[in-house]
Amino acid sequence: MNSTTAYEQRRSQIEHYFDRTAADAWARLTSNEPVGRIRATVRAGRDTMRETLLSWLPQDLRGQRVLDAGCGTGALALQAALRGAEVVAIDLSPTLVQLAKDRLVHEFSNTQGGSITFMSGDMLSPHLGHFDHVVCMDSLIHYDSDQIAEALAGLAQRTRGSMVFTFAPRTPLLALMHSAGRLFPRSDRSPSLSPVAHADLLQRMQG
Repeated sequence: MNSTTAYEQRRSQIEHYFDRTAADAWARLTSNEPVGRIRATVRAGRDTMRETLLSWLPQDLRGQRVLDAGCGTGALALQAALRGAEVVAIDLSPTLVQLAKDRLVHEFSNTQGGSITFMSGDMLSPHLGHFDHVVCMDSLIHYDSDQIAEALAGLAQRTRGSMVFTFAPRTPLLALMHSAGRLFPRSDRSPSLSPVAHADLLQRMQG
């Protein structure tokens, strides 16, 4: 199986999970509703991760085009737009994209000159055009090193500035997180992560 076919098959699994199996669970996780201890830890971790990624982008994004690849319910897209960015927020799940639209109607104003265009589809589509910055928060963690490197190489050809992303590191901590994930109801579990070694990923990106 070539890397393109493997990517497409994995993408289909992820789309099915987020759009049908666990959309309600993720809607609650990303809301302000009270949640259990484990989900509260996941929520706090995602908030910290999002703030870290945003800290690597310019504070002033006016006139700059930003791709939020795997936008989910739109929290990062909102913050980028509030800095003045023209954000293209894309996710495989039409359900989550609609939820993002519904939420941001009440939260976003374009007083900073920013905007958000939501769409569902493949974050790697060349039809999305060129960007100044690309953010991939947890949208690559289900793919192996080859697929991540290939995805980033494709995005780099259409990115003028920075690309910031997360990946699942191959560490003992990740094994602990896998164990914690088993405490979720089976219907709420995401597709398994694909832990990758940092050195291996770096080598493939440089190759």
